[in-house]
Amino acid sequence: MVYRRRRSRSTASTGFLRFENLQKRSLTGFISGEYVRLKDEFGNVWQGSADAEDEQTVRYRFRDSEGRTISGISDRFGIILRDERGNSWRGFLC
Repeated sequence: MVYRRRRSRSTASTGFLRFENLQKRSLTGFISGEYVRLKDEFGNVWQGSADAEDEQTVRYRFRDSEGRTISGISDRFGIILRDERGNSWRGFLC
């Protein structure tokens, strides 16, 4: 018998992310499954994960090489992140 390997499909999103805060600073990057990588305008790389809470909600957590963190949540309208200083970042998945 010949067995065919089945592909498993992930329910996590794949695409390009873009965030901006009130001072017009930006974070851009990509998401592939649960792995997320962002880069800010100063060249800092933020790595993190995307964890599905339920059908329409995803929780994001990021950390850079200096130990700073950004976390947030998304719904069907967009993504909102907050950093350690209390700055809000709004973004979307392309």
